[in-house]
Amino acid sequence: MRSLPGADGPAPDPVSLDLLPPHLLLPRARRVALASVLVGIVLGVVAWLFVPMSIAVALGLIFGLPPAVGAFVVTRRHLRLGGTVLTASGVLRSRSVELRHLAGVELLVRVGRVSQVILRVNDGEHRLVSVPLALYADGGGRELDVLALRRLADALATAELAPAAAVSSVLLEQLRAEARSAALEERPLYRAIDLARRAGRVPQTTLTDHEVAALVE
Repeated sequence: MRSLPGADGPAPDPVSLDLLPPHLLLPRARRVALASVLVGIVLGVVAWLFVPMSIAVALGLIFGLPPAVGAFVVTRRHLRLGGTVLTASGVLRSRSVELRHLAGVELLVRVGRVSQVILRVNDGEHRLVSVPLALYADGGGRELDVLALRRLADALATAELAPAAAVSSVLLEQLRAEARSAALEERPLYRAIDLARRAGRVPQTTLTDHEVAALVE
């Protein structure tokens, strides 16, 4: 375990770990919410022709409201890293995990039309936080930005778990690959997707410690 740079001084400002920032999600969320409300209204009006108004209104709310609320909730979910404390916040509650005292670290890979690499950490006290690191589709994708990757790698390096150190090394190698504008096949996070796909472990798998270490070889 090593100390986080600046640990003896003022804590660094929290950094966002949102792979898709709210400003990118908001337009789609608005369209989904509007479409859901319209479906609910149309369904309610049609139902009103055959059933009492109270039942028609209830049907409209049941089919139109949940998707609209869900679209709103997605834009209110955030991940932040302050020093070595990782916090996932939502509309109603938040969860925090101290990365120096981890009980488990995993790299989860989901393979599909849009493939994802997700870091999952837990503190052994029923607090688990998942951090999407990258998503890829059709030869392109989106990866966590450089500052977020660096802070996360440094924070994981303070943990006493060997898997945390291995994941930290993967993130540092990812940073180097991004810095030299490496092709996707040379980036560790994309190699994780390729590894799972070639092994036929789809649509979802968790990489072993050996497989994580192999991503930087």
